[in-house]
Amino acid sequence: MNRPTKKVVISGILLLDKPADISSHSALAKAKYLYQSELYDSKKAGHTGTLDPMATGLLPICFGEATKFAQYGLNADKSYVALLSLGVKTDTADRYGQVIQRTDAPSFNQQTLDGIANALIGKQMQVPPMYSALKKDGKKLYEYARLGEVVERDARPIIIHNLTLTKLDNTTIKLIVSCSKGTYVRVLGESVAEHLNCVGHLIALHRTCTGGFDVADAISLGELANSSLDERLGRLLPTDAMLGHLPMLRLTTDEVARIKMGQRLNVKDRLDSLLEFDDVLLVRLYAQDVFIGLAEVSKSGRLQPKKLVA
Repeated sequence: MNRPTKKVVISGILLLDKPADISSHSALAKAKYLYQSELYDSKKAGHTGTLDPMATGLLPICFGEATKFAQYGLNADKSYVALLSLGVKTDTADRYGQVIQRTDAPSFNQQTLDGIANALIGKQMQVPPMYSALKKDGKKLYEYARLGEVVERDARPIIIHNLTLTKLDNTTIKLIVSCSKGTYVRVLGESVAEHLNCVGHLIALHRTCTGGFDVADAISLGELANSSLDERLGRLLPTDAMLGHLPMLRLTTDEVARIKMGQRLNVKDRLDSLLEFDDVLLVRLYAQDVFIGLAEVSKSGRLQPKKLVA
């Protein structure tokens, strides 16, 4: 009796252009299904940052070994293009929600918007919306919201790196924003409306960049479905593609063997080739140009493996 062939676990990063009206979880499930076959196993997968169902755009999906490093995609800065409609406030802060307030549309010009954009750039504290997946006492905020409950949420530090506001008409503003992780563009949109002494909600949201990746390089679910399996596999980026912002350290064969046994190394003689750092530096490790994982290096030169590729 022939034994079943052991499937090859797919590893790599897929840049997916998520369509509107499906959750990030559903998009992930569809992508996993398209990579599954008699020869390949795509069960181990995750994305690097949730997009709202309304939102479209870049959703990096990590398969196999790449899932070990997905958190570094979650921590990356992100860029969006959004459309803000003035005069109507919804409970979700987007077009999916129920209308809870109306105000007259304000009178404003481009100069006014430029001033608001400048005021909103920089470090600040942002209170997350009730309709979000953050947890309070072990329960997701949107679960409270669906029951009509409003619970206290702690403001969280965010950074708006760049913000451009453009008047499209008397009730519609285009936002182009680059921001830190954890920023809710829906809340930012409401803040813009507040500066105009009115209310508003997002009617469109599109993620253009995250972690050095660009939506121009992403593929839609439809295009992926119409591709052959070989073409789908060819779309996968290497596991270390999301880590290009980290300095690189090359190891000898002996050093690789030692860290795989959990031993520490001293690389003080190579610190001059690395970036300046205050305390502990996270570095990419390579053996003969093959990525093998991440490690932390102290100022004394002690290297401690953090995450290694199997």
